[in-house]
Amino acid sequence: MGFRQLLVGVLGTLLMVLNMLFWVPLLLVVAVVRLAVPIPAFRRLMAPVLASIVGAWVTCNSTGMALTQPTRWDVAGFEGLERDGWYMVSCNHQSWVDIVVLQRLLNGRIPLLKFFLKRELIWVPLMGLAWWALEFPFMRRHSEAYLRAHPDMRGRDHEATRRACAKFAEIPTSVMNFLEGTRFTVDKHASQNSPYKHLLKPKAGGMALALNAMGEKFRAVLDVTIVYPDGIPTLWDLLQGKVSRITVRARLLPIPRELIGADYSGDPAARVAFQTWVARIWQEKDDQIGRLLG
Repeated sequence: MGFRQLLVGVLGTLLMVLNMLFWVPLLLVVAVVRLAVPIPAFRRLMAPVLASIVGAWVTCNSTGMALTQPTRWDVAGFEGLERDGWYMVSCNHQSWVDIVVLQRLLNGRIPLLKFFLKRELIWVPLMGLAWWALEFPFMRRHSEAYLRAHPDMRGRDHEATRRACAKFAEIPTSVMNFLEGTRFTVDKHASQNSPYKHLLKPKAGGMALALNAMGEKFRAVLDVTIVYPDGIPTLWDLLQGKVSRITVRARLLPIPRELIGADYSGDPAARVAFQTWVARIWQEKDDQIGRLLG
């Protein structure tokens, strides 16, 4: 059984790498042409071409995994989504497998997912170039201690987020936000003294900033909950076919009108209102995870 899983994992990895080697160069060619022609109308025209390439890439990845992994999917709540609007996508975060799950289920249903990434990820071979080509924003993540020592750096990520949102507002986009800010682990959960049983504390600032910059564009928050009934897997676990079940639930949440355009950083009342709204969503998600885990 161990050898068979190793063989499946090697095959799955090979398929993923070959797929990347095929699509990333094509993606880069189109991206360079788009950047080389400084005409806004041309750039807007080329954006759907890039999105189509990514869509084909994700479809091939999903097909390869379906052929090699015997995972049973229990999915609900993805009806009624549209490809020609803007969505704020929120999800709990446990593993790199979450990205695979989201791409598989949302590909072709909503516009291309855009992630805010740690700057260090730009050095990931090939994938860093792909993220750059797709204009994913790369953020510098500083500790609170560092920011206290260098207060001039405190607003840099906010400004980078605003610049990214200005680009996102040009064409339909799905802005991905992991409110926890990091992957869930038992140690992190304990160190935070999280009030939630299955989740880390949410960090509302990033979502608030995006809603401040382009809230009128978003149709809704697409709230996704991912559960791994047999334990949180690694990507290698998935590639080996060890993930027998994945449960996913989604729902569309209206954005309170009073929070659109609200000044989260400068208005204490707006900050409390936003944190209260997010805390309610997170408590409902925590309760739902408990029910899904039985």
